[in-house]
Amino acid sequence: MAEPLFYLDRSDILDGRLAEVRDGMRELAGFVRAREPRLIAYHLFVDETESTMSVLAVHPDSASLDLHLRVGGPRFRAFGALVRMRSMDVYGSPDPAVVDALREKAEYLGGATLTLHAWQAGFSRLLPPIGSDT
Repeated sequence: MAEPLFYLDRSDILDGRLAEVRDGMRELAGFVRAREPRLIAYHLFVDETESTMSVLAVHPDSASLDLHLRVGGPRFRAFGALVRMRSMDVYGSPDPAVVDALREKAEYLGGATLTLHAWQAGFSRLLPPIGSDT
């Protein structure tokens, strides 16, 4: 059974670029929503100091994250002029090719370090049980 992947990145918003970042975030969320129906959750945030952008995503499996990187790649690159990524964390076990693509993304958005976190224990209630009416 495929395991979900949880993705979190944080980027510094470059001086004077906050309005462009906010516009880009809204556009990107709409783009992803329309093209990635398997993506469970995709949220973009700005912190209270308005200096940090965070992206939080939940993928059902590595194939979903792979699609996200391929479909969204050109859109992510556009953020390179607006932010400098400082961290990228993936919780779960993405395929090796996906790890390579994540490292490439981290590099072109500012050289952030990718940290992989191996599952140890826990559970998810992300989707209703098979056969459920909800």
